[in-house]
Amino acid sequence: MCGIVGMLIREPKLRPKLGRLVRPMFECMGARGPDSGGFAVFASPEDRGEKQASSARRFNIYAPSREYDWSALAGQFKAQTGAAVDVSAIENHGVLVSTLEPLKLRTWLVKFDPSLHLLSVGRSIDVFKDVGHPTELAQRYRFDDIAGSHAIGHTRMATESDVTPAHCHPFTAGEDFCLVHNGSLSNPYSIRRRLEKFGIHFETDNDTEAACRFLEWKMRDGLSLEAAIHESFAELDGFYTLLMATADRLVLVRDAFACKPAVVAEHPDYVAISSEFRSLAHLPGIEDAKLFEPHPEEIYAWQV
Repeated sequence: MCGIVGMLIREPKLRPKLGRLVRPMFECMGARGPDSGGFAVFASPEDRGEKQASSARRFNIYAPSREYDWSALAGQFKAQTGAAVDVSAIENHGVLVSTLEPLKLRTWLVKFDPSLHLLSVGRSIDVFKDVGHPTELAQRYRFDDIAGSHAIGHTRMATESDVTPAHCHPFTAGEDFCLVHNGSLSNPYSIRRRLEKFGIHFETDNDTEAACRFLEWKMRDGLSLEAAIHESFAELDGFYTLLMATADRLVLVRDAFACKPAVVAEHPDYVAISSEFRSLAHLPGIEDAKLFEPHPEEIYAWQV
């Protein structure tokens, strides 16, 4: 099972409502994935009502405890790295905004507290993922308050690996890139063995991570996302619908058999994507949207 959802806002006036529009989609797909879920949102500082240096990055971090002392982390970060940092937190989730280079921050984080899990890095991405029913997660992480230009989400029914926050989708690679997946791959371990020889690091045994790392590997060698996806057709063995997001795009693709469901609604104000139409039925103007089922091995991309 599992469910995927995505939305890209075309009408800037709707950006403050992104979370309220996507939340019912995410909760509805809880019927397909009730054990855990995740959500990635892309927004500018203006969308968030924040001011930050153009060189600053957002580091999204998951803590094992909801009572984690983020202020103590911020204090130690400043003392040990000498870099300025702004920290905000919701439940288990913290966002560090800093100009420190990502590799240096990763290295510091592992030394400071190995129990923390770095979810994402980028100038516009925030990632929330956790164990629990999607309705609970949407409340816990205040989806109604989320503003932004586009987002993707995933509701998981685990079939091949453990139910933990680390195993939840979205999976991220590099900066401002993430991927969610409905389906199953039959060759994730052969892909993993191959990529580890090239220095690609894996964090879980989830089959979806193999797809994410394969694209990471190809893009690291200079390919565009679309070119990397084209190469993946000959490498990823299994059934999949992949929904990806970058800082300025949503990208959707299905495997050659297209046996995993997906429906797209294109409206002048937005593009919405889901595993099932019923999660789109609440959207404003849905009766005027162009609805279609994506073709197999055809890459669909929408620009912010």
